[in-house]
Amino acid sequence: MSAPRLEIDLSKIRQNTRVLVDRLDPRGITVTGVTKAVCGHPGIAKAMLSGGATGLADARVANVERMRQAGITCPVLIIRTPMLSQVERVVSSCEASCNTEAGIIASLAAAALRQGTNHGIILMVEMGDLREGIMPEDLTDIALQVTRTPGVLLRGIGANFACLAGPAPTAEDMAALSSLADATEAECGPFVDVVSGGSSANLRWALDTGPAGRVNNLRLGEAILLGTDPVSGNPINGLHTDAFVLQAEVIETKTKSKLAPLKLSDPALSALSLVPGNHWKTRSILAIGLQDTDPAGLIFPAAVSYIGATSDHLVVETTNCPLRIGSEITLRLNYSALLHAMAAPDVEKVLCDDRPSADGRSARRNGRHPALL
Repeated sequence: MSAPRLEIDLSKIRQNTRVLVDRLDPRGITVTGVTKAVCGHPGIAKAMLSGGATGLADARVANVERMRQAGITCPVLIIRTPMLSQVERVVSSCEASCNTEAGIIASLAAAALRQGTNHGIILMVEMGDLREGIMPEDLTDIALQVTRTPGVLLRGIGANFACLAGPAPTAEDMAALSSLADATEAECGPFVDVVSGGSSANLRWALDTGPAGRVNNLRLGEAILLGTDPVSGNPINGLHTDAFVLQAEVIETKTKSKLAPLKLSDPALSALSLVPGNHWKTRSILAIGLQDTDPAGLIFPAAVSYIGATSDHLVVETTNCPLRIGSEITLRLNYSALLHAMAAPDVEKVLCDDRPSADGRSARRNGRHPALL
């Protein structure tokens, strides 16, 4: 099997989703599975749904269209404010979208009327992250505009936390979001069905024992996919952190001396001169680079040290254990490394699944069940 490749364990993604769904259900909070980091991969999306996610969300309409073409019919939410150039596609492929701009909402409404349908609107509120969001004092005015516009329906409100600049949300933040939902209903009527409290960064709050208030939905991506808390980077208890592993092939292993400047008469010679190094350390090159992933987001085996990367090469160092040419190194990934690898065309994606097939046998074959992107 070729490298580099991402090996994706669907059973672990399904189990992570189920654990989070079961933990949040007693709090009255549903889970929307976010597929943007995996480019809307249909197999991964289906694993989230079979794990109990009530719907899916993505930032790019092309990813949603890909999932629709694969037969996924569940509700899908666009979580980035739609582009004016894509409103027709958004309306035709998504039940709802997150919005902050009245002009874009008006264009979505016009597109929905042309298509003979209604499009749901989630109004995103600025709660301190300083990325996207309507200022809280303007929320009810824009909500009223939505309720008065044919072609769109006010489905709810939402917020983002700890995505760009803001800290992790607190109980006070969530109480404020609940109060905004109450205020919006007081002005517009009982229209606020969904109060989407944020992303995986909200799990610490959501799994606490304090009141959930009006918050009844979370949009979860990183926690499901990687089993980690995006705020601290720590593993979440009870979740798999190795649903994705990246396999990279070794293409060179050599003992190399260090380069250091020496005082020689010829300036050209003194610029780069070899001095003896530690011959027990060897440097190896992996056939993967900046075009394939975010090297800074890779987690290396204990005996392997990351040195640096260029567009097509990743350099590592080992002590007393040189890597064999043609062998493969198994790397773990953080969120940034994952989304870059999923988007890279030269990284093969291979699905595996321990769920029994129709004949009762495991779907895993020789440790992997190939299903290429």
